[in-house]
Amino acid sequence: MTISVNNDWQPILEKAAQKKSYFALREFLKKEYETTTVYPKKEDIWQAFEWTPYHEVKVVLLGQDPYHGKNQAHGLSFSVDPSVSIPPSLRNMYKELENDLGVPTPSHGYLKKWAKEGVLLLNTVLTVRKGQAHSHRKMGWENLTDDVIKALNDRKKPIVFLLWGNAAKSKRHMINEDRHKVITSAHPSPLSAYRGFFGSKPFSKTNKALKEMGEKPIDWEIPEVEN
Repeated sequence: MTISVNNDWQPILEKAAQKKSYFALREFLKKEYETTTVYPKKEDIWQAFEWTPYHEVKVVLLGQDPYHGKNQAHGLSFSVDPSVSIPPSLRNMYKELENDLGVPTPSHGYLKKWAKEGVLLLNTVLTVRKGQAHSHRKMGWENLTDDVIKALNDRKKPIVFLLWGNAAKSKRHMINEDRHKVITSAHPSPLSAYRGFFGSKPFSKTNKALKEMGEKPIDWEIPEVEN
């Protein structure tokens, strides 16, 4: 997969793509896209990086792998296009957001607003086969997203890392917590939300950390109509 991002992520991603693991991943993905249905569409794989440039990242919201249902994934973790029903994990996120900050739940799951606010909506794995969760795990994506986390960790300007679920938490050892803030919890999926996600108040904790860093907090409210 050719990497084409029109901002300061491009050299970082190009460097990560020089590794043998990425060459193997690229060949695997080429066959997958030719022979089966893969999400997101090829042109959307790098969307999270496109909408949240490296120097503008304030928060990293790290998920597992993309939604595997029809037309759901579009390159941002947890987000779906406005015409697609809100998936259960995102519905649980909205529920926690309302309980945490009183933010009303929108009628759609399109999170571009968050991306533009400086929230990098990243998964540990960036593609998936239709109907088969984790089907592209351990194919090389984890190495590339490791490099992304390391590049963010190297930044002098501090970042808040929201790590939800075991796949996301596996990246924690790469983050210098003397400089950056890490907030962890269970994944918001229906299988685990009641085991530590609900009541974890990640949104208010993130904004508190940003204020302590001298940063403007995130406006988490999602407008009903996206521009």
